[in-house]
Amino acid sequence: MWEAATVPLPVVPGAATDRGPGRVEWADAAKGFCIVLVVAWHVVVKDYLQVDWHLGVPAPGLWGALGEQLLPLRMPLFFTISGVFAANAVQRPWRAVARRRIARFGYLYAVWLLVHTAVLALAPGFPTDRATSATGLLEQLTITPSNLWYLYALALYFTVAKAVRRAPRALVLVPAAALSVVTAAGLLDTPGNRGGFYQNLVFFLAGLYLRPWIEAWAAGATRRRLVLTGGAYALALAAMAALGAQTWLGVWPLVSVVAVAFGITAAARLCRWRSIAGPLVALGRNTLPVYVIHMPVLALLHRLLVGPLSGLDQAGQEIVVLGYPILLTALVIGLSLAVHRALSGRAPWLFDLPGRHRPSAPRPAVTR
Repeated sequence: MWEAATVPLPVVPGAATDRGPGRVEWADAAKGFCIVLVVAWHVVVKDYLQVDWHLGVPAPGLWGALGEQLLPLRMPLFFTISGVFAANAVQRPWRAVARRRIARFGYLYAVWLLVHTAVLALAPGFPTDRATSATGLLEQLTITPSNLWYLYALALYFTVAKAVRRAPRALVLVPAAALSVVTAAGLLDTPGNRGGFYQNLVFFLAGLYLRPWIEAWAAGATRRRLVLTGGAYALALAAMAALGAQTWLGVWPLVSVVAVAFGITAAARLCRWRSIAGPLVALGRNTLPVYVIHMPVLALLHRLLVGPLSGLDQAGQEIVVLGYPILLTALVIGLSLAVHRALSGRAPWLFDLPGRHRPSAPRPAVTR
């Protein structure tokens, strides 16, 4: 799931591959873009907007507004791509799915929930959900997922997808869409991150069931389609904001569908420019470590930076106010990857289910 190389997708014309003919880069680019958006959103709302900015212009609000416009795109696109990658996996026997997917993501969620709980205790002023008691930790582990809810969702989404794989697709997609609609309309109680969990099942299932159409859409991405889908997304956002329709029945999921169509098109087009797409593709192949590590890293950086930034005079804040979220996002991603490199060899159980990979037999020596 985290490594798209396990899924034989067709190559988008014009997109170079570096892992054989089965590798397609638009999906990796889309994943890379999504994880950047995830980190950037957390940087903005959990650090940047917590700084005491004393400026004469509302510059900080611009970053918050931009982040809000990307909310219909970020997680729906991430889960759609995850569903595309799941198409082969759910066809395997229950035993394989239960261990390689369900148990693995559930295990990673539990391990990193404990890590987050411990590290976030060192930054009590960091504004994010955290367990402060054994009861709270048990609740996050079971019914109210934490900031790591993407892993929690994948474990349960795979269970659902495997359980209903023989059911008519309409009988599965329609209830999932209805769940997304009523959740987005605020008709369900959604403490913590339950809202995202409820809303995105339909996008995971859509990626799973509509994989051939999604692949065809990416393969046929043109500049004209990019302009049309981007314009449609912008118009949908403007109309939703002007009418205050965010909680109208069906509006938010529909805008998210438009956003996903735009995101897939943009990712496929982007892969035609290797210099731009290359870093996103590489990042898209390493989303797991960034996802699980970035929040503790951000929390510790917030503890170090929020005081000095708030204490800067107006001239100093004017220098950093616009570029700070970009620099901090890049720093958090870079540090997350560095921490992963340091830990992956010493503590591989942090990033995979123990015993999942058996060591290969030693190769015989070759003499010349």
